[in-house]
Amino acid sequence: MAKSEFFYLKGSGGMQACDSAEEALAKTVEGGFVWLSYIQPSIEELKILTEELKIHPLSIKDCFDDKQIPKVDNFPDYTHVLFNSFDYTNNELKVEEVNLFLGEKFIVSVGQQPSEKHHLMNQLRPIIEMEMDKVSEGPSYVMHEILDNIVDQKLEAIEAIEDDLIAAEDIMLENSTEFDVGSLQRIRRVLLVLRKSLISEREILVKICRKDSRFIPDAAIYHYSDIYDHLNKFVELTESNRETLTSLIQMNLTLLNNQMSRASNQTNKFVRRLTFITTIFMPLTLLTGIGGMSEYTMATGSSNWRAAYLILLAVMLLIGILNYYGLKWLGRNDEKPD
Repeated sequence: MAKSEFFYLKGSGGMQACDSAEEALAKTVEGGFVWLSYIQPSIEELKILTEELKIHPLSIKDCFDDKQIPKVDNFPDYTHVLFNSFDYTNNELKVEEVNLFLGEKFIVSVGQQPSEKHHLMNQLRPIIEMEMDKVSEGPSYVMHEILDNIVDQKLEAIEAIEDDLIAAEDIMLENSTEFDVGSLQRIRRVLLVLRKSLISEREILVKICRKDSRFIPDAAIYHYSDIYDHLNKFVELTESNRETLTSLIQMNLTLLNNQMSRASNQTNKFVRRLTFITTIFMPLTLLTGIGGMSEYTMATGSSNWRAAYLILLAVMLLIGILNYYGLKWLGRNDEKPD
């Protein structure tokens, strides 16, 4: 649902809410500046930005393209900053693009996908009202508060990812066979998106801190330097999480290989036992196969069959015992190191 709010700010006069962007802009003839906050606006709603604030149509088009990476563009009448706001909940990363337009007498914020948990206006308005002494100095200070709030939310996402990595490690060590490897792949994709965004946003702060935008005074640069330090730290934390993720993937492969090796060893032992038994009975089977019952009776005489079969059974038992101990002796010799 679209929700837009418009404010006029001037010195000690505080932040005055206006019914429309036209009303807020009309007050700037008395001095001060305006903050126009748009949430899920239509193109028609943003036409006033092109007509009154001379914002380029391509910049307006960027507000409706959710596939862009964070960037900063400097135009003669304004600076366009595109930042990403993150909400990481239930192993899912939601990305909201926030477009900021900074001019001499205006700051415009445009968001497309507000989160109930991290609604931009719900958090920023009380903060800016508390910092009126600072933000009343110009639009660049309002933009600083917006960017600072967005960056603080990124820390929540990074900490939540760290918690998921710790939980995944515990589950993996407890029962690696039932561990869902797909959870690591989901975290990997989240970290890739996070890293790509953070590096691009860090470059934005580098350009701001080196005074590429004429709409940010030198006195405000120190505040933006603090945001740069935070982003630089978050990039390092993200890289650390990626290394941890790689270690977990390798650990999972190692555990699976160990389990496969144990299963293979069990199979080898079972096959070895079967082979051992088969080898013992092979010569006995050969004897019975060659002679057969009738041939053996005829060879020993029909009157001697009782003694002959006892002798045959004794010989077969002896052969089986000799085979058994012979195979045991060969097995012990094979196990000895060279």
